[in-house]
Amino acid sequence: MTLANLRDLYQQVILERYKKPKHRGVTAPVHRLQRGHNPSCGDTIELTVQLNEAGDRIEDVKFEGEGCAIAMASADLMAEAMRGKSTDEALEMVQRFQSMMQGNAEFPTEQRKLNVMQGVSQFPVRIKCATLTWHTLKAALESSNEPQPVGFVSNE
Repeated sequence: MTLANLRDLYQQVILERYKKPKHRGVTAPVHRLQRGHNPSCGDTIELTVQLNEAGDRIEDVKFEGEGCAIAMASADLMAEAMRGKSTDEALEMVQRFQSMMQGNAEFPTEQRKLNVMQGVSQFPVRIKCATLTWHTLKAALESSNEPQPVGFVSNE
């Protein structure tokens, strides 16, 4: 696949996820709630997480918020990818995503949908848009057992 074709695919998937997100809303019940904000461009996100009874596996992730196509598409793809993951696996995926945004990693075949965001790494000013939800998820998973957020997470 040529670089131009790959870039077109990235843009197509990002626009599709932005226009028709599959994971917008609020989980029921809410075990973790975290808000994130990107002051550079105004993206805001409110992320809710539903965990299993033991609290060590993600059953569902949903988001509400406003932002650019990259931020909202990243949120939707992340929410989908996290379902069924242990909290440790989720935190490892956050780290991998951040490495991918720096051009140092990509996701394995079973998680290849996330690699569509790899094209964003070519635009340094947009990396914060793509990573906002991932920073927010990390804060939510590392928070106490209270579903109430402690302020906003910023990726600045």
